[in-house]
Amino acid sequence: MPPFHPRLADLPGEIAVFPLSGALLLPQGRLPLNIFEPRYLAMTMDSLANGRMFGMVQADARAPKSATGPGLYRTGCLGRLSSFSETDDGRLLITLTGVARFRIAEELPLAPGGYRRVRADYAGFQADLAVEEGDAPPGVDRTELLDALRPYFRARGIEANWDAVEQTADNMLVTTLSMVCPFEVPEKQALLEAPDPGERARMLVALMRMGAAANAPSSEGRPS
Repeated sequence: MPPFHPRLADLPGEIAVFPLSGALLLPQGRLPLNIFEPRYLAMTMDSLANGRMFGMVQADARAPKSATGPGLYRTGCLGRLSSFSETDDGRLLITLTGVARFRIAEELPLAPGGYRRVRADYAGFQADLAVEEGDAPPGVDRTELLDALRPYFRARGIEANWDAVEQTADNMLVTTLSMVCPFEVPEKQALLEAPDPGERARMLVALMRMGAAANAPSSEGRPS
């Protein structure tokens, strides 16, 4: 097991959460964050002093607002602060490494610093803590994934380092693409909630194919 990789018994029952729609964190993924709001500066400093972990969640437009803020999706991902630096203008630049998904069992009162806290339930997500040793998790069809990726990036105008893509292990490729591709909030949430890497890969392929088709240049009005 890599250094600093937590065990199930190490995961905190009460965690701070950072509601940020469109920002997806998955287990073993790395999410860079630029922290500047006072409440999230307080959250980051408190997390550094107490276990170095907090959760990422997305706001759910369909859920009613609560006294603490917008309604949230009930599933998020706990992350560990794996890098941290200060800027001269008072911001914090951090990297959050995904640890395990959780469900929000209960929302707690706001912390003194003004950020939101929840009671986290990790039941059913123990497999998130397993670090993949192999290159091909079950159900991930790399050829199908790359065949969907190239037209999607082309349609979206996204440049890629294809040598780096080719060298990335299957599980990390699925994780990274799920996190960085500009999908809609409900689509990112569906990727987060996928039961396993194989299902996530199949969902990712479907989303990229739909995205490529929706963004393909129209042939209407062109000479035949």
